[in-house]
Amino acid sequence: MRGTLSVLVQRLDQMRDSGIGVIPWSSPVPCFGSLPSAVLATVGLNPSNREFVDLSGHELQGEARRFHTLKSLGLDRWSEVKEEHLHSMSVYCQQYFWRNPYNLWFKRLEHLVSGISASYYARSGTACHLDLVPYATTSKWNTLKPFQRSALSDAAGDTLGQLIRDSSIRILVLNGTSVARQFEELSDVPLKKTEHKSWALARASGTPVTGFSYEAMIHRFANVNLGRGVLVLGFNHNVQSSFGISARVLSALRGWIARKAKEPVQ
Repeated sequence: MRGTLSVLVQRLDQMRDSGIGVIPWSSPVPCFGSLPSAVLATVGLNPSNREFVDLSGHELQGEARRFHTLKSLGLDRWSEVKEEHLHSMSVYCQQYFWRNPYNLWFKRLEHLVSGISASYYARSGTACHLDLVPYATTSKWNTLKPFQRSALSDAAGDTLGQLIRDSSIRILVLNGTSVARQFEELSDVPLKKTEHKSWALARASGTPVTGFSYEAMIHRFANVNLGRGVLVLGFNHNVQSSFGISARVLSALRGWIARKAKEPVQ
């Protein structure tokens, strides 16, 4: 992973004055958790700013720190990064769930993947989290301008493929419609979309939000040959932010992932 991290740091240094919305002093986050031991990875858009700042926007310090920054590494700019810095950044990524994880975000995903006995938190580290773009931004992804999202995708479009290729991951779980759409765009692989009536979310207006699943078997991501088939599973509900998502729907999603994971790889 350090080779990929080195490239991401170089690109981050090149983007520092580009106005594309990256938090310039925050390190790239190629993975959350133990990539070498993971067999499943959940997939999001990009790291939350809350991985680096508190509710007041101040940089996390001391035991609250989740990832390295220029300040924590004692650097003025990313072009000064040396091998020892890359090692320390990599360790922070690998040990993320053993220090101060953003549990408000990850606990619900942990429940979903536990149906196949995968876990972020176990010392065996059978699950990890990956983002399509491994750079934290000052604003949420969907509020960035189109040119900003495009530039960030161009800067990191091959990263996910490289990380999957060099790992033992065999299942990807996409969390939400925005992730599924961005995944399709970057991978150039269409996802099969299926309606699930039992996944509908009730609304006070009386019109429920329909639940959909996404599926594919990929052997490449962007221009990267993965060397094997990787099962892609997803759902349109963002389990952290979808209003009204119930324990019943979460249980249905968990069961669906478990059933699909048992099917033979094509």
